[in-house]
Amino acid sequence: MGNVYIGQNVKIGSDCIIYPNTVIREDVIINNRVILQPGCVIGSCGFGYAFENFKYKKLNQIGNVILEDDVEIGANTTIDRARFKSTIIKKGTKIDNLVQIAHNVEIGENTAIAALSGIAGSTKIGNYCVMGGQVGITGHIEIEDKVMLATRSGVSKSLKEGKYRGSPAVLINEYNKQYVFIKNLNKTIEALNKKIEILENKLIEQMT
Repeated sequence: MGNVYIGQNVKIGSDCIIYPNTVIREDVIINNRVILQPGCVIGSCGFGYAFENFKYKKLNQIGNVILEDDVEIGANTTIDRARFKSTIIKKGTKIDNLVQIAHNVEIGENTAIAALSGIAGSTKIGNYCVMGGQVGITGHIEIEDKVMLATRSGVSKSLKEGKYRGSPAVLINEYNKQYVFIKNLNKTIEALNKKIEILENKLIEQMT
């Protein structure tokens, strides 16, 4: 549709829909039946710099992005090109609006990622994963197949299959126990203070 930019050496398969103001930079590969919602940017430079002589020097990002069959990318979502190889979104995966996917990330098949999530560089995410909104994932880790992350989870290490919540993300049963403990912490402190007060009064009585 209108005002779409397609760079050099881009390959686009059949039955794709590319909505207005989308940018597809050089060397990107888009397979069949892919939907790109308005304003998304595919193949932007990764956030890579070297700090030399008290200033940041930009590192060239010469890889690309590959979107496999039946992928949908939401409005104003950005997917960075890899430093050398490919950032890959595998078939059937659906990504919501305003999501940031950094360079060299690999996302498996039929995974769903909700809005305002961010995935740092070189992280690998498995198949059939689900992420709620505002999930943040650090770089250079692996999320295995069938991991579910609740809204606003913060992931700082590799995760095995399961349901997680919190920041740092823990298994949801453990999170629920922690939440109940924190919720009741004031009552626990009040009870302890009363016991201390009783013991202090007893000591005063014995001393007098």
